[in-house]
Amino acid sequence: MAPVVKITRWLKADVRRYRLVVWSVMALVYMIVFFHRLAPGVVRDDLVAVFGMSGAAFGHLASMYFYAYTAMQIPVGMLADSLGARKTVTAGIFLSGAGSMAFGLAPSPALVYLGRFVVGVGASAVFVCILKMLSDWYSEREFATMSGVTAFVGNSGGLIAQAPLALMVALFSWRMTFVAIGGFSFLLGAVSLLLIRDRPSDMGFAPVNPTGAGPEIGGRELIHAVGEALRSRGIWPAMTIAGLFCGGQLAFMGAWGVPWLTSVYGLTRGEASGIVSLVVLGAMIGAVLVGKFTDMAGARRWPLALLAAVNVTAWGVILFWGSGRPPMAVLKPALFVMGVASMAFLICLAVAKEINNPRYTGVAVSVLNTGTFLGVALYPPAMGFMIDILQGYPPVIQYRGALALCLAGAAAGLCLVLKVPETYCRNITLPRSGGEGVSRHLEQ
Repeated sequence: MAPVVKITRWLKADVRRYRLVVWSVMALVYMIVFFHRLAPGVVRDDLVAVFGMSGAAFGHLASMYFYAYTAMQIPVGMLADSLGARKTVTAGIFLSGAGSMAFGLAPSPALVYLGRFVVGVGASAVFVCILKMLSDWYSEREFATMSGVTAFVGNSGGLIAQAPLALMVALFSWRMTFVAIGGFSFLLGAVSLLLIRDRPSDMGFAPVNPTGAGPEIGGRELIHAVGEALRSRGIWPAMTIAGLFCGGQLAFMGAWGVPWLTSVYGLTRGEASGIVSLVVLGAMIGAVLVGKFTDMAGARRWPLALLAAVNVTAWGVILFWGSGRPPMAVLKPALFVMGVASMAFLICLAVAKEINNPRYTGVAVSVLNTGTFLGVALYPPAMGFMIDILQGYPPVIQYRGALALCLAGAAAGLCLVLKVPETYCRNITLPRSGGEGVSRHLEQ
């Protein structure tokens, strides 16, 4: 025990070391969130075989997670700003674990839907709380970079939800796999309660980011914070762009990518999930590069425009090259690039933080996430509906119609970029040092 005590004391002696502990625990929890986000696409055939689901019904099942996630974003933001990240994340991961077990043990379609919904309710607590934690434990210039690193780690959970999940399902069945993930979630909940702290002062450290420091807020002030976030300039276009970009990417990774590849290319489930992993890998690398790139550029809008254009190009290649069936030598790079470009949503998160009062970071991010995951929730059933109405046509036509929705969303997002205000990586609600006003930060 002596070495453990020494290591614990060493970690607690420095704010930079202990914030890494807090971040690491929350990032591990976020991996579980991403696993659940993308898992349905791999087990679609099992669910259809057991419960006889149509394309639209499966799309709604995949979206039950996102329906819950969307509905809970503003309440979770309020909880993060009032109760704190530690209690909110702990409750969320316990609830997610219970939902995963219910999903795996469900004897009927209704309980499968319910389990998926409960997973979404619990998972909804995690990312907002991570961003709240980053705003308290890291400086403003580190925020987008650390958001990107967090998304990188989280997306590795998405990798587990592809080929490794297919292998686990083959070895142990989809039911046992989801029950085991639920048990692991309970273990993570206990670790979260033990190690996470809301802010440096809870460990006796000086504030790292004094602009966000302050007492916990609640009641009327939280309601006021929601109203301020909804009225802040740029929140609506940023929210819409994030929803369109994430919607297409997550619908492909988590619901329709594997079925598309098995139906159109004749691949096995394991082969298809391995190819979908290229999107996840692109998102992991893009998460780190996008956050660092925009912080180093000292700007938000032109990097967002660049990534939006790349996103449109990637979806165009997937949809039009080879009449909806591009060769693997073209498809694989296009999927990877689409994954990278989809991480433009991290810039939207940074903008949401920078156009709102620092004390209300949790609420501001949750407002943006509400719109984001509303878009994400709508994509899988819309794509399933498109596939259903094209029944009778070859699979390549059915899925081309579904993927056209992703390209249309990417193009609409590109058109909205000019509506996003430039913040120059600073909070525009605070006066700048040197006497400059905030008007420079609100370029049109």
